[in-house]
Amino acid sequence: MKKSFIFMLALCSGLAFADAPQVANSIDKTAESVSPAFTNPYKDVGNIPVTFPHQPPLVPHSIRGLQVTKNANQCLGCHSPDVAPTTGAPRVPESHFLTRDGQKTEGTSPRRYFCLQCHVQQTDVNPIIQNKFETIRQMQGK
Repeated sequence: MKKSFIFMLALCSGLAFADAPQVANSIDKTAESVSPAFTNPYKDVGNIPVTFPHQPPLVPHSIRGLQVTKNANQCLGCHSPDVAPTTGAPRVPESHFLTRDGQKTEGTSPRRYFCLQCHVQQTDVNPIIQNKFETIRQMQGK
């Protein structure tokens, strides 16, 4: 009993002096914390071109105040297959009505129901950190 107590005490004292892991290049290492000013959403600019394969389309309009919860999805008020032809909005694609196993569902698939998990509003702000992303066409030109 005494030996196990001493062992546990030694183990705990060793953990007390353990150091946190170091991260080489992290946004946490920046000189100051800067919050982006999300005050300038693009004003209904139409379809924004995609820059890589399978990129979810960006939202070209304000989403402020749109409710997307488990009980209500206001995106479907304009983008559902029944309404999209009259609103002129792009309709939700067929892939959003398939289960994980590829079976067609009556409504939007639960894994695709929360639109804002993939589709984000485009905002006109300066980036917090430099973006070095290159499109496929830019990479092919090198």
